Amino acid sequence: MKYMLLKTYGPAAHCPIPIEQWSMDEIAAHIDFQRLLSAELAKSGELVDARGLAGPDEARIVSSDGRSAPMVTDGPFAETKEFLAGYWIVDVESPERAVEIAAQASAAPGPGGKPIGEYIEVRAIMSAPVTDA
Repeated sequence: MKYMLLKTYGPAAHCPIPIEQWSMDEIAAHIDFQRLLSAELAKSGELVDARGLAGPDEARIVSSDGRSAPMVTDGPFAETKEFLAGYWIVDVESPERAVEIAAQASAAPGPGGKPIGEYIEVRAIMSAPVTDA
């Protein structure tokens, strides 16, 4: 079963200090934690993909009616300080294992090396329905 684990960053994730205010050592420790987790999942054969995402200031909203040129804007975005920071796609034996991995990811270190309790959303990846066509 494949799951997408969505990593949300922001104050609601129990980290009131914006990452821009972390020391370089704290940022490095946080990134090293992410890399180590991904390496462990790759070694166990559970990792499909993992990536960090650019910040919301680089995101674009695209809308199209399929006939004219698409409309591309830099918003609107929800009024929030939280944003989608990255993801893992894992292929695991059970939903419980996906939750276990998410819990491990949630404990990434932040300022002072303390686990920041990031919110990790666990979503099953659906397959297309089978058709007779």
